[in-house]
Parts: sequence; structure tokens; C-alpha cells
Amino acid sequence: MSEQTTYSASSQRYDKYDSIYQRCGKSGVLLPKVSLGMWHNFGGNDSYERSRDVLHYAFDHGITHFDLANNYGPPYGTAEITFGKIMDQDFRPYRDEMFISTKAGYDMWPGPYGNFGSRKYLLASLDQSLKRMRLDYVDLFYSHRYDPLTPEEETLQALVDAVCSGKALYVGISNWPLEPLKRAEKYLREHDVPLLIYQGKLNMLDREPIESGILEFCCESGVGFIAFSPLAQGLLTDRYLHGIPADSRMAQEKFLRSSRLTPEMLEYIRTLAKDAVAAGRTTAQQALAWVLQQQGVTSVLVGASSVGQLADNISVMDCI
Repeated sequence: MSEQTTYSASSQRYDKYDSIYQRCGKSGVLLPKVSLGMWHNFGGNDSYERSRDVLHYAFDHGITHFDLANNYGPPYGTAEITFGKIMDQDFRPYRDEMFISTKAGYDMWPGPYGNFGSRKYLLASLDQSLKRMRLDYVDLFYSHRYDPLTPEEETLQALVDAVCSGKALYVGISNWPLEPLKRAEKYLREHDVPLLIYQGKLNMLDREPIESGILEFCCESGVGFIAFSPLAQGLLTDRYLHGIPADSRMAQEKFLRSSRLTPEMLEYIRTLAKDAVAAGRTTAQQALAWVLQQQGVTSVLVGASSVGQLADNISVMDCI
């Protein structure tokens, strides 16, 4: 039985409808320009009440897309558990207003069937994700990475079957190279489950989807594109302008190495910060705006360790 909720969504959450949402490729789906990613800050090692406050704030301000994966945490699976608890406690009445995604492809459980792109792994993982999030279906299910050792058709047919089973409404692909992406788009289209969206790393420092032609292909094929790490793990913010804070990711040497903060990089960030001030934005807003202005980009995924951080990031939607 669901826990009794004291949460009531803001009646003003769609007041800025026209400035918040963009069409995802050639589909019927509208996504917020800024979506909430739950890779960090929402796991079992994080404050549940803080996670709950951030999710409330997001939804109250029109952020309808929540992006997860099976192994988000840490520990693995716990971001989905957190989301499932909040779904039952607060969000159940609003389920049909939400667009919830999850993924499988990276390491999740021991042995040969808890990783990469086999049918066995993908479909078992989807079942587990649904249980953790206390959902009957997800709106979007991704192949989280390309598996060169599993036949592409096996991975792609598993995505097709996830939709046919009613456990997912749409499918996506993340971190696939261009040529396999082209074949995947064709296979899925021919099997009546068109590829909704591609998720890739894109920011002012990491431009591989542009340089490789992935973003151009998505744009031409009517496939949406959502950017993860649009702030380069916090590098493209004011966080490191005056050194490395003790509580930062860079200080922990996890996901963001201190070796990346070279004198040249620091000068680049300081210039970005000056440009942001001139534009009346924060450094983070300036970096997010750059991504959103790339042709073919539907949305950017931001994480948030606090309501204030999220508020700063999503305010970029007002000026794009």
C-alpha cells in the first residue's frame, strides 16, 4: 500500500509551457529543455529528504522527464529505489504527467548475464527496474551502450519486445557509435518501434556527437537528442574558479580528475564566466545555453545536489 502523501503539485507547473518544452525529433513527445538526471545524488548513500525536495521542485517547475538507469546510485539500483519510494509517497496521482526513463547496458550484477547487450540482460534488467521504481511501465527504455560482441539484432529486438510487451512506450539508444546507430535506427523503424531519442555526452568541452556526425544524423532522421554531462561534471560552473573544494567530485578523484584542471582549462572557465556575466547568466546557465542552442538538441540532463542548484540550472529555459 502506498504511503500517505502530504505533497500536492504546484498549480503553476505548466504556466511557462511554451518556453519549457520542445518536440523530441518527429515524435509526438514533448520533453522539457532541461530534464532531471539521477546518475548522482539520489542513491542509497544520499539524503532521502533532499532527494525528495529536489524531485518536488523539479516537477513543480514543469520538469516532467526523470532519467534513471539500473545501476545509478550508489549502491547500484538505489536511485531507482529512491524514485520508487517518492512515486508511491508523492507522485502516484501524477504518473501520466511524467516521462520516466531507465537504461541497461553497463555493469549491474555479477556473472555473464548482468552486463552489455544480450536479450537476457536487457529484459531481466527492465523487469528489475520496474519493481524498484514501483511502475507497470517506463516511458522510455534505453540500450545504455553498444556491445560489439552481441549481434545488434539481438539487442534491438529486445528493445522492440520491451515495447510490444507493454513494459516500455518508447526506446532509446545511448553511447552507440554512428554507424551502428544508423543500422539501429533502420532496424527499429522497420520493426514499427521507431527510435525516439539518442543520449550522448555533449558540452562545450566534449563535442564528439557533433564532430562524429551523430547529432546531424539524429536531426536528419527525426530522432531526438538529449545531452548528458552538459556541465562536464561541474567543470563548466563556478565550482573550480578558486581551487578544488574539499567536498567536490574533483577532490574525490571520482568521475572528474584534478589533472583536468590545467592552467589552460582554468583560463577557459574564467573566460566562460566573464561571458556569462556579460550575458546576465551564471556560468552554468551559459554552458547549458550553448548545448541547447545546437541544432537537433531536444533536452539537457542536469543532476542536482540541492534545490538551489536545480533552480539555477532550470532557469536557463527562460532565455532559450
